[in-house]
Amino acid sequence: MNIAIVGTGYVGLVSGACFSQMGNSVTCVDVDKNKIEKLKQGIIPIYERELELVVKNNLEAGRLNFTTRLTDCLNKEDLIFTAVGTPPDEDGSADLSYVLEVAREIGQNMEHYLVVVTKSTVPVGTAEKIRQIILEEQRKRGVQIDFDVASNPEFLKEGTAVKDFLSPDRVIVGVDNDRSKELLSRLYHPFLLNNFRVIFTDIPSAEMIKYAANSMLATRISFMNDIANLCELVGADVNMVRKGIGADSRIGSKFLYPGCGYGGSCFPKDVKALIHTADENGYQMRVLQAVEEVNKYQKTVAFNKLDRYYKGQLDGKTIAIWGLAFKAETDDMREATSLVTIDLLFKAGCRIRVFDPQAMDECRRRLGTAVYYAEDIYDAAKNADAVMVLTEWMQFRMPDWDALKKIMTRPVVIDGRNLYLSEDMKSMGIDYFSIGR
Repeated sequence: MNIAIVGTGYVGLVSGACFSQMGNSVTCVDVDKNKIEKLKQGIIPIYERELELVVKNNLEAGRLNFTTRLTDCLNKEDLIFTAVGTPPDEDGSADLSYVLEVAREIGQNMEHYLVVVTKSTVPVGTAEKIRQIILEEQRKRGVQIDFDVASNPEFLKEGTAVKDFLSPDRVIVGVDNDRSKELLSRLYHPFLLNNFRVIFTDIPSAEMIKYAANSMLATRISFMNDIANLCELVGADVNMVRKGIGADSRIGSKFLYPGCGYGGSCFPKDVKALIHTADENGYQMRVLQAVEEVNKYQKTVAFNKLDRYYKGQLDGKTIAIWGLAFKAETDDMREATSLVTIDLLFKAGCRIRVFDPQAMDECRRRLGTAVYYAEDIYDAAKNADAVMVLTEWMQFRMPDWDALKKIMTRPVVIDGRNLYLSEDMKSMGIDYFSIGR
């Protein structure tokens, strides 16, 4: 099939590469000329396992192409996917200007039947807005060309996005007629030969499913963080609590890991957008409002532990931060706990040394020379008054603590991801603080 993907951000690039991997002819479109030129050379702008290899292989095979103009490919395509950004406005609503601009360009230039599929995360009702804009642009041209709209939200996890796309646990597709349903069934059939789990819904339900899914996962995280904070106060161990409730088949064990707050491009934005959608319809999402408040507080927990340890006397202290990305296996720092922590440390008068296996360039882009960029975890910990672990990278899990104790000013560890065993740290003479234990 011939497919165009508009937007080469995280979702668009992964989608385009993986659709081409299955034998489709895919053209990815983006207005950023510099990004497109690099992508044509196989240079990708994000870190995601396996993505660079998939992009290069399909570029070489001629199945994956990049351009800055949608009109270069519009009238040879069967499907147009919009995967442009929908950043949050100040009120928390999703900014649809990029999505609607793509619809406008399609209406101005289309010449044959197309299915316009929204992959961007958008609020309920967006597909209908897209339909009306395309119709209006056709009326201006004096033409009447058949087209359909559909909703196909993505559920990719950063760090395993290629695997998630090529072997999805389910695919959600919102359609309103058999013609578009048949076309999208053919597109996804190769991905699900052994387990064809395409769930077809009406379009508004598909738009809602994405927000509801991310909000549920965010709720589980905030719930466990709330439980973890209470565990510390009453002397319980949140790891034992997590295992106990996760063994209940009605609950399950996923997304029950406490920590120092969730971040990234999806959960914070989607929770805010769903709250805003409810507000627009005269309803309050009280649970999600609490989820947001818990997460906002949780991002300060690691700093608060350090501040209490030093009795508010942090001015002049050197603090090492291990982990800048919002989660392991990505370089994404959007809404990352590290940014909140660094800001609080700056305000307290600290000197900051940072290390992350992938997010150092992104940190430089955001913070410039405000922090020291270490070569590794040991360089970060030199003369440090504490190490703060904020991302659960594998290479942080078994450091040489004897070596670290020799180079640190004081052996203090604030573990925001519960990577280490309390009894081990205590036996090594390390002042250790984790979440919910």
